[in-house]
Amino acid sequence: MPPTVQRSIQHFLEYLKFQKRYSQHTIISYQNDLISFFDFLELQYGAMALEDIKATFVRSWLAQLKQLGMEAKSITRKISALKSFFKYQLKQQTIAVSPMATIVSPKVSKRLPRFVEKEDMEVLLRSVEFPEGWEGTTQLLLIQLLYNTGIRRAELVGLKEGQVDVYNSSIKVLGKGNKERIIPVSGNLVQLLKNYMAEKRKHFEQFEKDFLLLNAKGKKLSPGYVYTVVNKYLGLVTTIDKKSPHVLRHSFATHLMNNGADLNAVKELLGHSSLAATQIYTHNTIEKLKDVHKKAHPKA
Repeated sequence: MPPTVQRSIQHFLEYLKFQKRYSQHTIISYQNDLISFFDFLELQYGAMALEDIKATFVRSWLAQLKQLGMEAKSITRKISALKSFFKYQLKQQTIAVSPMATIVSPKVSKRLPRFVEKEDMEVLLRSVEFPEGWEGTTQLLLIQLLYNTGIRRAELVGLKEGQVDVYNSSIKVLGKGNKERIIPVSGNLVQLLKNYMAEKRKHFEQFEKDFLLLNAKGKKLSPGYVYTVVNKYLGLVTTIDKKSPHVLRHSFATHLMNNGADLNAVKELLGHSSLAATQIYTHNTIEKLKDVHKKAHPKA
């Protein structure tokens, strides 16, 4: 890869990190996609400057990915990475024309988000017994938080005591791109949080004071631990194939929509940047209405 191209990639990644404030996970994904593309270019066509890259070269790479069995969703993500990269180069006047101008992303079939039925969540939170002691208390609270607020796993793990406002019954969440949003919480959950924070100071002599949820050693929870806990307890009440923390986020949004919540309000609660990302939850609502109509209408 020519040094000029390497520098262009590095400047682009710094732009994503410091100006766009993308997560480290997203930046690594973009980096891997770009390196993969430029490695292919060099192997197939030899080293070249950015301005010499044509749309036909991009299509050859995408065709190879398809031949290797890559799914449309993954190919679309790689196209998105290239489009962002060359758009940045246009902005920097490194190139005059983007080779991505005529590249069209493949159609991706949208799968409806999987969610836990409301009745199953009620069984989990009211009837399932959690272990006694600190670990059981933490496990119950993390599930309560994920389901009652719809926050992402990373947002939960990074949640700090200072983000909990017990007086206004809300929590301030730092989401993707360091965007802040305020999520209201129930009086019951506020009381659980107050009890947990008070008990923490009695239970531990030394602990990570900033973070809200702690493991048995007084340390910040790991993402793997959160996944294991959620997977275990969802397995007791539901047979859906995916039992991850994100399923609780889907459940939060779906249950809100099924109970008549405004789509824009759900968008704000989830921290989505676009309404299109939230609209997937309307499909489940429509399916529920169809089912009700089929069962109740005499002419259905």
